Amino acid sequence: MKLIAGNSNRRLSEAICERLGTSLAKAEIKTFKDGEVFVEIQENVRGEDVFVIQSTSQPANDNLMELLITQDALSRASASRITAVLPYFGYARQDRKAGPRTPISAKLVANLITTAGADRVLTVDLHAGQIQGFFDIPTDNLYAVKEFDRRIREIYNGDIEQVTVVSPDVGGVVRARALAKRLKDRPLAIVDKRREGPGLSEVMNIIGDVKDRHCVIFDDIVDSGGTLCNAAEALMQKGAKSVAACITHGVLSDHAEKRIMASEAMTRLLVTDSIEARPGVAECPKIEQVSIATLLAEAIRRIANEESVSSLFD
Repeated sequence: MKLIAGNSNRRLSEAICERLGTSLAKAEIKTFKDGEVFVEIQENVRGEDVFVIQSTSQPANDNLMELLITQDALSRASASRITAVLPYFGYARQDRKAGPRTPISAKLVANLITTAGADRVLTVDLHAGQIQGFFDIPTDNLYAVKEFDRRIREIYNGDIEQVTVVSPDVGGVVRARALAKRLKDRPLAIVDKRREGPGLSEVMNIIGDVKDRHCVIFDDIVDSGGTLCNAAEALMQKGAKSVAACITHGVLSDHAEKRIMASEAMTRLLVTDSIEARPGVAECPKIEQVSIATLLAEAIRRIANEESVSSLFD
């Protein structure tokens, strides 16, 4: 087994290796001055089971090309199996035709990854579970709910009975219910909102009782943070005692950390390290990273040893 890291999230790749008791394989992945990506695998991988760890986060296109070209290099170097490990799968929000003459970019990216030589895909909290069907190769979609479960119990400790899990929209109810079930079947609330345009939303109503409760919003992606702060404000107006959020993928674009910091309603934001935190995000006192290195390391170990991965989904 060999692990190769792209440049998108080197810190997470090293943490995965540490938990597996190994080190990253030697490879040079760089970009020429004109923007072209160059990859050279600097050790023998013939007949090896190789895992390429690369989040296709910002800059999404550069990181995607690094992944594709690395897979091609490994395929031409006669690796026996190539697993694309995508802690964050970019383009996942473009999973359907949202209007006439629009692409299904998630399917296109899935095709590119497969064509470039991937034999298997390992990812975390896809925006929509059906994206697994876009791949014609085995795909494992892990869930970060266990990691959030542990951290929430530490934060609220003896006050866990006062926690209510909140879905930021109707579509996220299944995800939120999974966390609520793990937290001793905590109550569930839903934010009913109307989306006026891309990246814009207006909170309309709160479904469920949140008065005098510690509300924990649970979702898969936080981008600009505007919707999240609006939801937190609406919950506080309904009498919530406090509002925190657990979001798997902290895209946090367009100075989102400043919005989170300025929000009086939002007390804490937990995100995983599926996307490497920018300096501004890493320094924000309201934002905390929860590592998924152990989760990914265990999945990689089981795949390499041909063991069951399904128990990690529970």
